[in-house]
Amino acid sequence: MENIYLLIMLYIALELFEIQWQKANTLMNILGRLYRYYHKNLILFFLMHPTYYFAIALAMITDLSFSAIALLFIKTIDMATKILLIQQVFEKKELSPEMSAMLLTPLSPLMPYLSIAVYTPLVYFAIASLSIGNF
Repeated sequence: MENIYLLIMLYIALELFEIQWQKANTLMNILGRLYRYYHKNLILFFLMHPTYYFAIALAMITDLSFSAIALLFIKTIDMATKILLIQQVFEKKELSPEMSAMLLTPLSPLMPYLSIAVYTPLVYFAIASLSIGNF
């Protein structure tokens, strides 16, 4: 049972790491932070998202439980969206006026922390789906 709490605490710590290096007051500033790593090296960009690898490992150790697959799916869509937005904004430089307005809209300071509230229950349900004897 302690292992469940340790894994959840590890996940929250990894999520907080991602939040801290990505945190900014607008989506454009977040994309700028992401682009720095993307531009240096795509592998470095992926390494700066440890919760993605946590989700992969969780799916493997839970024998592809629904919650683990849901977490991995959401994380994959998140990574793909970030890459597509980076390419659209910084490489193609093609933005509609609506997209520009959206990217420059100020964000609530609590918005980055929503990921902890959304993803942590999925991690818990995936780990709880394991039988105690297997973990």
